[in-house]
Amino acid sequence: MSNSDDSSAGPRRRARPVRLLTAAVFALAGLIFVTSFNTSKGTNIRTDASLLKLSDLIHERSQNNALLEQSTAAVRDRVDTLAERDDGSTKAEDAKLAALRIASGTEALSGKGLTVTLNDAPPNAAARIPNVPEPQPNDLVIHQQDLQAVVNALWQGGAQGIQVMDQRLIATSAVRCVGNTLILQGRVYSPPYKVTAVGDPAALRKALAASPALQNYQQYVTAYGLGWKVDEHKELTLPGYSGTVDLHYAKPLESASASSTP
Repeated sequence: MSNSDDSSAGPRRRARPVRLLTAAVFALAGLIFVTSFNTSKGTNIRTDASLLKLSDLIHERSQNNALLEQSTAAVRDRVDTLAERDDGSTKAEDAKLAALRIASGTEALSGKGLTVTLNDAPPNAAARIPNVPEPQPNDLVIHQQDLQAVVNALWQGGAQGIQVMDQRLIATSAVRCVGNTLILQGRVYSPPYKVTAVGDPAALRKALAASPALQNYQQYVTAYGLGWKVDEHKELTLPGYSGTVDLHYAKPLESASASSTP
Protein backbone atom coordinates (compact mmCIF):
# COMPACT_ATOMS: atom_id res chain seq x y z
CA MET A 1 0.00 0.00 0.00
CA SER A 2 1.06 3.57 -0.63
CA ASN A 3 1.38 6.27 2.02
CA SER A 4 -1.75 7.97 0.67
CA ASP A 5 -3.79 4.80 1.24
CA ASP A 6 -2.50 4.56 4.80
CA SER A 7 -3.29 8.16 5.56
CA SER A 8 -6.81 7.90 4.17
CA ALA A 9 -7.52 4.66 6.00
CA GLY A 10 -6.14 5.89 9.33
CA PRO A 11 -8.74 8.59 10.06
CA ARG A 12 -11.58 6.20 9.13
CA ARG A 13 -10.31 3.62 11.66
CA ARG A 14 -10.04 6.25 14.40
CA ALA A 15 -13.40 7.87 13.66
CA ARG A 16 -15.42 4.68 14.10
CA PRO A 17 -14.40 4.04 17.75
CA VAL A 18 -15.11 7.72 18.54
CA ARG A 19 -18.66 7.41 17.16
CA LEU A 20 -19.21 4.20 19.12
CA LEU A 21 -17.90 5.81 22.34
CA THR A 22 -20.19 8.81 21.91
CA ALA A 23 -23.21 6.59 21.42
CA ALA A 24 -22.30 4.58 24.52
CA VAL A 25 -22.01 7.74 26.65
CA PHE A 26 -25.46 8.94 25.58
CA ALA A 27 -26.94 5.50 26.24
CA LEU A 28 -25.41 5.39 29.73
CA ALA A 29 -26.70 8.88 30.49
CA GLY A 30 -30.18 7.87 29.45
CA LEU A 31 -30.02 4.80 31.69
CA ILE A 32 -28.97 6.96 34.65
CA PHE A 33 -31.85 9.40 34.07
CA VAL A 34 -34.40 6.57 33.87
CA THR A 35 -33.02 4.90 37.01
CA SER A 36 -33.05 8.20 38.89
CA PHE A 37 -36.64 8.88 37.87
CA ASN A 38 -37.81 5.41 38.89
CA THR A 39 -36.06 5.74 42.24
CA SER A 40 -37.41 9.17 43.11
CA LYS A 41 -40.86 8.66 41.54
CA GLY A 42 -40.92 12.27 40.50
CA THR A 43 -39.65 13.68 43.82
CA ASN A 44 -36.40 15.37 44.73
CA ILE A 45 -34.26 12.42 45.87
CA ARG A 46 -31.83 14.75 47.69
CA THR A 47 -34.49 16.26 49.96
CA ASP A 48 -37.28 13.68 49.89
CA ALA A 49 -38.59 13.37 53.46
CA SER A 50 -39.45 9.73 52.87
CA LEU A 51 -35.77 8.82 52.96
CA LEU A 52 -35.36 8.31 56.70
CA LYS A 53 -32.15 9.71 58.11
CA LEU A 54 -30.22 7.94 60.80
CA SER A 55 -30.89 10.79 63.23
CA ASP A 56 -34.62 10.41 62.63
CA LEU A 57 -34.39 6.69 63.34
CA ILE A 58 -32.52 7.31 66.60
CA HIS A 59 -35.10 9.90 67.65
CA GLU A 60 -37.94 7.50 66.85
CA ARG A 61 -36.36 4.68 68.86
CA SER A 62 -35.79 7.07 71.76
CA GLN A 63 -39.48 8.02 71.79
CA ASN A 64 -40.48 4.35 71.68
CA ASN A 65 -38.20 3.61 74.63
CA ALA A 66 -39.79 6.46 76.60
CA LEU A 67 -43.27 5.02 75.97
CA LEU A 68 -42.09 1.55 77.02
CA GLU A 69 -40.65 2.99 80.23
CA GLN A 70 -44.00 4.58 81.06
CA SER A 71 -45.76 1.28 80.46
CA THR A 72 -43.21 -0.54 82.62
CA ALA A 73 -43.66 1.98 85.44
CA ALA A 74 -47.44 1.56 85.38
CA VAL A 75 -47.14 -2.23 85.58
CA ARG A 76 -44.59 -2.00 88.41
CA ASP A 77 -46.88 0.31 90.39
CA ARG A 78 -49.71 -2.20 89.99
CA VAL A 79 -47.50 -5.08 91.10
CA ASP A 80 -46.24 -3.13 94.11
CA THR A 81 -49.79 -2.27 95.14
CA LEU A 82 -50.85 -5.91 94.98
CA ALA A 83 -47.71 -7.03 96.83
CA GLU A 84 -48.23 -4.54 99.63
CA ARG A 85 -51.83 -5.68 100.02
CA ASP A 86 -51.12 -9.41 100.10
CA ASP A 87 -47.57 -9.88 101.45
CA GLY A 88 -48.50 -10.00 105.15
CA SER A 89 -45.27 -8.22 106.17
CA THR A 90 -44.80 -6.21 109.37
CA LYS A 91 -44.50 -2.43 109.55
CA ALA A 92 -40.78 -2.74 110.25
CA GLU A 93 -40.29 -4.90 107.18
CA ASP A 94 -42.29 -2.46 105.06
CA ALA A 95 -40.15 0.43 106.31
CA LYS A 96 -36.97 -1.46 105.49
CA LEU A 97 -38.27 -2.27 102.01
CA ALA A 98 -39.20 1.39 101.42
CA ALA A 99 -35.67 2.46 102.40
CA LEU A 100 -34.17 -0.06 99.99
CA ARG A 101 -36.38 1.23 97.18
CA ILE A 102 -35.24 4.79 97.80
CA ALA A 103 -31.59 3.70 97.85
CA SER A 104 -32.04 1.74 94.62
CA GLY A 105 -33.52 4.76 92.84
CA THR A 106 -36.90 3.21 92.05
CA GLU A 107 -38.82 5.53 94.41
CA ALA A 108 -39.26 9.29 94.16
CA LEU A 109 -36.88 11.32 96.32
CA SER A 110 -37.40 14.88 97.63
CA GLY A 111 -35.15 17.32 99.44
CA LYS A 112 -32.63 20.11 99.00
CA GLY A 113 -30.11 19.89 96.20
CA LEU A 114 -28.67 21.46 93.09
CA THR A 115 -28.55 21.20 89.31
CA VAL A 116 -25.39 21.34 87.21
CA THR A 117 -25.81 22.39 83.57
CA LEU A 118 -23.13 21.63 80.97
CA ASN A 119 -23.26 23.01 77.45
CA ASP A 120 -21.17 23.22 74.29
CA ALA A 121 -19.26 26.40 73.56
CA PRO A 122 -20.91 28.99 71.28
CA PRO A 123 -20.53 28.50 67.52
CA ASN A 124 -17.25 29.83 66.11
CA ALA A 125 -15.83 30.18 69.62
CA ALA A 126 -12.25 31.45 69.87
CA ALA A 127 -9.67 31.71 72.64
CA ARG A 128 -10.85 34.18 75.29
CA ILE A 129 -7.61 34.66 77.20
CA PRO A 130 -4.02 35.43 76.08
CA ASN A 131 -1.44 32.73 75.38
CA VAL A 132 -4.07 30.06 74.76
CA PRO A 133 -4.08 28.22 71.40
CA GLU A 134 -7.10 28.47 69.17
CA PRO A 135 -9.54 25.64 69.95
CA GLN A 136 -9.90 22.39 68.07
CA PRO A 137 -13.45 21.04 67.50
CA ASN A 138 -13.10 18.61 70.42
CA ASP A 139 -12.31 21.52 72.75
CA LEU A 140 -15.75 23.05 72.20
CA VAL A 141 -18.11 20.18 73.01
CA ILE A 142 -19.17 18.26 76.10
CA HIS A 143 -17.56 14.83 76.37
CA GLN A 144 -18.52 11.68 78.22
CA GLN A 145 -15.81 12.19 80.83
CA ASP A 146 -17.23 15.62 81.67
CA LEU A 147 -20.65 14.22 82.51
CA GLN A 148 -19.13 11.28 84.36
CA ALA A 149 -16.97 13.67 86.40
CA VAL A 150 -20.05 15.63 87.51
CA VAL A 151 -21.95 12.47 88.47
CA ASN A 152 -18.97 11.01 90.36
CA ALA A 153 -18.34 14.27 92.24
CA LEU A 154 -21.99 14.51 93.31
CA TRP A 155 -21.94 10.94 94.64
CA GLN A 156 -18.73 11.73 96.52
CA GLY A 157 -20.41 14.83 97.91
CA GLY A 158 -23.08 12.70 99.57
CA ALA A 159 -25.88 12.87 97.00
CA GLN A 160 -28.85 10.74 98.04
CA GLY A 161 -30.03 10.45 94.44
CA ILE A 162 -29.07 11.77 91.00
CA GLN A 163 -31.04 12.46 87.86
CA VAL A 164 -29.42 13.07 84.44
CA MET A 165 -31.76 14.95 82.12
CA ASP A 166 -35.17 13.42 82.97
CA GLN A 167 -33.94 9.98 84.11
CA ARG A 168 -33.02 8.77 87.58
CA LEU A 169 -29.71 6.95 87.85
CA ILE A 170 -29.58 3.46 89.35
CA ALA A 171 -26.78 0.97 89.99
CA THR A 172 -26.76 -0.27 86.37
CA SER A 173 -26.96 3.17 84.70
CA ALA A 174 -24.16 4.06 82.29
CA VAL A 175 -23.54 7.63 81.10
CA ARG A 176 -22.29 7.25 77.53
CA CYS A 177 -21.76 9.77 74.74
CA VAL A 178 -21.65 9.02 71.03
CA GLY A 179 -20.44 12.01 69.07
CA ASN A 180 -22.27 15.03 70.41
CA THR A 181 -25.19 13.10 71.92
CA LEU A 182 -25.82 11.41 75.25
CA ILE A 183 -27.23 7.88 75.30
CA LEU A 184 -28.74 7.01 78.66
CA GLN A 185 -30.81 3.89 79.31
CA GLY A 186 -31.91 3.58 75.69
CA ARG A 187 -32.76 7.23 75.12
CA VAL A 188 -30.84 9.96 73.28
CA TYR A 189 -30.24 13.54 74.44
CA SER A 190 -28.49 16.64 73.08
CA PRO A 191 -26.84 19.46 75.04
CA PRO A 192 -27.35 21.34 77.25
CA TYR A 193 -27.07 18.49 79.75
CA LYS A 194 -28.61 18.82 83.22
CA VAL A 195 -27.49 16.75 86.21
CA THR A 196 -29.66 17.15 89.32
CA ALA A 197 -28.86 15.78 92.78
CA VAL A 198 -30.66 15.67 96.13
CA GLY A 199 -28.30 16.36 99.03
CA ASP A 200 -26.63 19.09 101.05
CA PRO A 201 -25.93 21.89 98.51
CA ALA A 202 -22.80 23.08 100.33
CA ALA A 203 -21.29 19.59 100.42
CA LEU A 204 -22.19 18.97 96.78
CA ARG A 205 -20.58 22.26 95.69
CA LYS A 206 -17.44 21.42 97.67
CA ALA A 207 -17.18 18.03 95.95
CA LEU A 208 -17.60 19.61 92.51
CA ALA A 209 -14.83 22.13 93.24
CA ALA A 210 -12.50 19.40 94.54
CA SER A 211 -12.80 17.16 91.46
CA PRO A 212 -9.54 17.22 89.42
CA ALA A 213 -11.48 16.35 86.23
CA LEU A 214 -13.83 19.29 86.75
CA GLN A 215 -10.94 21.60 87.59
CA ASN A 216 -9.57 20.75 84.14
CA TYR A 217 -13.04 21.33 82.64
CA GLN A 218 -13.14 24.80 84.25
CA GLN A 219 -10.01 25.73 82.31
CA TYR A 220 -11.91 25.14 79.07
CA VAL A 221 -14.84 27.13 80.45
CA THR A 222 -12.52 30.08 80.95
CA ALA A 223 -10.53 29.64 77.73
CA TYR A 224 -13.25 28.79 75.20
CA GLY A 225 -16.64 29.41 76.79
CA LEU A 226 -17.89 25.90 77.52
CA GLY A 227 -21.13 26.09 79.51
CA TRP A 228 -21.09 25.63 83.29
CA LYS A 229 -23.90 26.61 85.66
CA VAL A 230 -24.84 25.46 89.17
CA ASP A 231 -28.31 26.21 90.57
CA GLU A 232 -29.33 25.43 94.15
CA HIS A 233 -32.83 24.27 95.10
CA LYS A 234 -34.47 24.51 98.51
CA GLU A 235 -36.81 21.71 97.52
CA LEU A 236 -36.84 19.39 94.52
CA THR A 237 -38.16 15.94 93.68
CA LEU A 238 -36.39 13.28 91.65
CA PRO A 239 -38.75 10.76 90.02
CA GLY A 240 -38.16 7.07 90.59
CA TYR A 241 -36.49 5.06 87.86
CA SER A 242 -39.25 3.57 85.68
CA GLY A 243 -37.33 1.24 83.37
CA THR A 244 -36.40 -2.39 83.74
CA VAL A 245 -34.00 -3.31 86.52
CA ASP A 246 -32.98 -6.66 85.05
CA LEU A 247 -29.24 -7.02 84.46
CA HIS A 248 -28.36 -7.92 80.88
CA TYR A 249 -25.04 -9.47 79.93
CA ALA A 250 -23.39 -11.09 76.94
CA LYS A 251 -23.55 -14.84 76.39
CA PRO A 252 -21.20 -16.87 74.15
CA LEU A 253 -22.71 -18.61 71.14
CA GLU A 254 -22.79 -22.40 71.28
CA SER A 255 -21.20 -22.61 67.84
CA ALA A 256 -18.37 -20.37 68.98
CA SER A 257 -17.83 -22.51 72.08
CA ALA A 258 -17.91 -25.70 70.03
CA SER A 259 -15.43 -24.40 67.46
CA SER A 260 -12.98 -23.44 70.23
CA THR A 261 -13.05 -26.95 71.70
CA PRO A 262 -9.90 -28.89 70.70
